[in-house]
Amino acid sequence: MEYGFLSVIPPIVAIILALKTKQVYIALLLGIWFSWLIIKGWNLLDGTLAMIEGMVNVFQSEGNTRTIMFSALVGALLIFIQYSRGVEGFINILNRRLVKLEEKKTGYSRVMVQVLATVTGLLLFVETSISSLTVGTLYRPIFDKLGIPREKLAYIADSSSAPSSILIPFNAWGAFIMGLLLTQGIEKPFSVMMASIKYNFYPLIAIAMVFAVILSKKDFGPMKKAEKRTKETGELMNPDSKPMVSDAVTSFPPKEGIPAKAYNMIVPLLVMVCMMPINLIYTGWDAVKEASSFLNHASQAIGEGSGSSSVLYAVITSLLVAMVMYFIQGIMNPKEAIELTLKGISELMPLALLMLLAFAIGDACKELETGIYVANATKDWLSPELLPAVVFIISSFIAFSTGTSWGTFAIMLAISVPMATIHGADITIVVAATLGGGIFGDHCSPISDTSIISSMASASDHIDHVKTQLPYALVGGAITTILYLIIGFMG
Repeated sequence: MEYGFLSVIPPIVAIILALKTKQVYIALLLGIWFSWLIIKGWNLLDGTLAMIEGMVNVFQSEGNTRTIMFSALVGALLIFIQYSRGVEGFINILNRRLVKLEEKKTGYSRVMVQVLATVTGLLLFVETSISSLTVGTLYRPIFDKLGIPREKLAYIADSSSAPSSILIPFNAWGAFIMGLLLTQGIEKPFSVMMASIKYNFYPLIAIAMVFAVILSKKDFGPMKKAEKRTKETGELMNPDSKPMVSDAVTSFPPKEGIPAKAYNMIVPLLVMVCMMPINLIYTGWDAVKEASSFLNHASQAIGEGSGSSSVLYAVITSLLVAMVMYFIQGIMNPKEAIELTLKGISELMPLALLMLLAFAIGDACKELETGIYVANATKDWLSPELLPAVVFIISSFIAFSTGTSWGTFAIMLAISVPMATIHGADITIVVAATLGGGIFGDHCSPISDTSIISSMASASDHIDHVKTQLPYALVGGAITTILYLIIGFMG
């Protein structure tokens, strides 16, 4: 059945409600309900029951279930590294360095910490969740101490995670995109993906903007107000803010009578990061048909591996390593380990619920064929010159409406690649515009899972994070659109 313009209404309703009411859960629930109401021909009872079943069906996808489990288990890891005084030890080291910096030049440490946080986010390109999570967890206490608003930390965590994952695609993102390109009949998906990177302007501009904002100390829009508020009142968040994580996770009391050692935090986090590519190789190993060498087999296996499995296995391995380390040091016993794990999971249940709702609205939009409607509505009046800019805008709109860049890639590559072929446009530019649009829309959307994780890790109010990041993202999006128009007409 064709739903036409009706297919666009539920995600728009969810986004407007989220921004107006600041109640993301209610906004998402209403968006899901509205979607199923349309699908079930406005029958209230059928629509409501279908909504419930739609949320149950989220768990039919193994990838969704793994992501939700990962989100919950991360809470346990956060509590572990705080209980072991690992975070405290790391902060002590940084503080000593910052004192030396401050002696040389006043205000320098504030800039350096923000640069360090951004570089950390970029280096953790293996997985966006791990990147934004690590940046938020590691740097939040130092940002708080230096009087940098939580919104700024969430912005840095968000704007350094997805852009680096798409620009350095030796991760689950790259594997997913190569798979989508293969289904579109592209024989050498890896070379097309790599060739598209130089045209993927939005992630490059987003990263450049983070550095420009930090080094120039010039903020604008709501972020400028947030900086002013923190400077004048010392308040790290707005008075009516609701942080994404409860204080039990962000400031869990450490064990008394033990020394603060940085390695109690660095080792578990390093294990989580390093296990990601190892798990990708392991989960994709058997799918490789022929390889010339071990290294060639491993590089192909990364492309075939399961991203959601790799993330889940990485956090579980990290938890087990942390437990063993802390048992040996006498920091905790098995009973405490179980209690802390359950405590961490329970504190992150709101995030897991938000993930569930975000996936459910994505599924409902797929059922309504929201993305396909948007793409088809533009097909007739497009010219090859306009194609990259228009593909970027459509991808952005779909990612904004559905809150998922991966879902957007899945919808849009199936449309933009054939369109590039029909119009005789450069395939690498069109692929880049599709991928960049997914990231841009994701950065603007209040229902984006990467934005939600950034808010959670930074203990920031989620809507405040979206509002403060939006002007920066819009500037980057506008510059990107202009660049695609120039390339389109020059080509």
